Amino acid sequence: MAPKDLAAPKLLAGGNPQIAKGYGDAVVQAYIDAMPGWKSGVGRRIDALVSEAVPDVAKAVKWNSPLYGLQEGTWFLGFHCLTRYVKVAFFRGASLSPLPPGTSKQAEVRYLDIFEDHPLDERQFSCWVEQASALPGVRM
Repeated sequence: MAPKDLAAPKLLAGGNPQIAKGYGDAVVQAYIDAMPGWKSGVGRRIDALVSEAVPDVAKAVKWNSPLYGLQEGTWFLGFHCLTRYVKVAFFRGASLSPLPPGTSKQAEVRYLDIFEDHPLDERQFSCWVEQASALPGVRM
């Protein structure tokens, strides 16, 4: 179920859209539409690649971040806008091969930072998404 009011979200620090918690594609699309500048295109591409790799993917926005999983409440990937880049979190990323480049204070989490002048390696990203979706999701 999507939130009732999807109009003009406020941008938080780093340009991250403030979107009410909700489940389904509509709330994720509202988040992506509210991403500033070039980041919106990155969000659309992330969403499309995840949807292609995992056709029955569940979607939600929680904590002002889109989440992707195989069932509501259990997630394998999320992303967030920061000032200069979009940060993708693979919640069980330490089990992916090759490892996504960004480390975390949480042992299992790995990150991929996408910058405007450094395009997304779509083939590698899709491979990580396929691997991540086959692992047990993280309950949030």
